[in-house]
Amino acid sequence: MNNIVEVTNLTKNYNNQIAVDNISFEVKKGEILGLLGPNGAGKSTTINILATVLSPSNGKIMILNYDLKKDVKQIKQVIGIVPQDLAIYEEISAEKNIRFFAGLYNLKGKELEKRVREALELVQLYDRKDDKPKTFSGGMKRRLNIACGIVHHPSLIIMDEPTVGIDPQSRNHILESIKTLKSNGATVIYSTHYMEEVEAISDRIIIMNEGKIIAQGTKEELKQNTNDEITYTFQLSINENLNCALIDEIEGVTRVNLNKETLEVTVEQSKDNLSNIIMALTKQGCKIQNMNSKKASLETVFLELTGRSLRD
Repeated sequence: MNNIVEVTNLTKNYNNQIAVDNISFEVKKGEILGLLGPNGAGKSTTINILATVLSPSNGKIMILNYDLKKDVKQIKQVIGIVPQDLAIYEEISAEKNIRFFAGLYNLKGKELEKRVREALELVQLYDRKDDKPKTFSGGMKRRLNIACGIVHHPSLIIMDEPTVGIDPQSRNHILESIKTLKSNGATVIYSTHYMEEVEAISDRIIIMNEGKIIAQGTKEELKQNTNDEITYTFQLSINENLNCALIDEIEGVTRVNLNKETLEVTVEQSKDNLSNIIMALTKQGCKIQNMNSKKASLETVFLELTGRSLRD
């Protein structure tokens, strides 16, 4: 499979601050690459450089065999950008918004008509094509934003936090439309800080933190690279003097988190001392109302790699 994007030793400095710190990665043809990390991780800076909005301080970037430093005009013709900030016009219809952006790529006549309709149908806004975005919900505006960015059938689509601040139904619409774009042959770079989104759509994931790539691979590969763990969640009737340190000292326990009456205990599978955990709770006068378990998720991977949760 050919690489659509090749990034080598990319660095971006703002004054004396390093926003992106010497990162390298590739994006393969036809894949959805999830770029995951908390706010301030360097995701948006990386996205804006790939989108030709920012210039890198150092490094080399090739997009569809074009050099970002030399071939900006050619790159702009083959990529589609869906920015975090809405890039639509509130006072003209949804259809005219899409026509405007299609016109930037010299689409005309029957081909223009076809592409505009396809874009509206993809984001499920064809029935609202004559309405102005100022009458739309936040989720509908986000979907229109996507339609404007992909109407010219770009080979590479770059999306920066496209579901920020929208309702679950609109989020699902957007994720499904991205899967459709992939099935139609597009390559997508998808930046987000929503763990469940990259799990739902990404073929491969890059985790960024403090400007660096700290892990990359498929969901399965990332989970395998962490300790093989199980997290038990207990709903408790809690003794006010519950001493979590006694649970933390049990062999195999790697993390203990108490939030009101919910206790989470993460244990290495090879040293699964569930019976000892339950015994430690009952000895302290706790009654277990309910209990469930789950194996390592991307959330636990991220916590193990960074020492903090994704939304900290």
